[in-house]
Amino acid sequence: MSRRQQVVYLAAAWCLSYPDEELVGRVPLMRAAVAEFRGAVQDFAEVLDQLESMPQMDLQAYYVREFDLSKRHALHLSYWTDGDTRRRGEVLGNFKNTYRQSDILVDTRGELPDYLPMVLEYAATVDLAAGRELLIRYRPSLEMLRLGLLRDGLPHTRVLQAVCATLPGKSPADEQAVMRMAGYGPPTEAVGLDPYDPRLLPVKGA
Repeated sequence: MSRRQQVVYLAAAWCLSYPDEELVGRVPLMRAAVAEFRGAVQDFAEVLDQLESMPQMDLQAYYVREFDLSKRHALHLSYWTDGDTRRRGEVLGNFKNTYRQSDILVDTRGELPDYLPMVLEYAATVDLAAGRELLIRYRPSLEMLRLGLLRDGLPHTRVLQAVCATLPGKSPADEQAVMRMAGYGPPTEAVGLDPYDPRLLPVKGA
């Protein structure tokens, strides 16, 4: 089971990353890796087909529009739980502390440490247990991202479904169910975002 999780996490990390030439070159490797496991090919096929069929400039423009500029598809896990609250700095520090506890130095490549592709790659290649703990803790963030991708019809929806399927329990059906999963009310101290924004989801045990 751990091997499947590692493959799913690494393939998902790459599929959710900026599509530079190096990443596009990894498509055959990703196809071969997910083909080892029943059902995994279908979860990644649409994104991999997109990476192979679209011109690279179009791929990059699409990625920037849908992920860098759209809060509906934010890839930073603590955005969904803390938005721009002051508490977010502490949360990001907790991600860094998790990485520091590993024997391998994690290169954040200029990204915030809660960047989902980084968390997934960390789980796949450095520390599966610690990486999964982060994913489980921020499950509501994953589910909100999944629902946003589903609503907008992005092929990456099934990639998020594949990641969520490796975690305990079923995925919630809607945003209200995600709030119930989180188990608390929204944060009250906000800087720059409405403190009652439904995207802001608390994290148990954080």
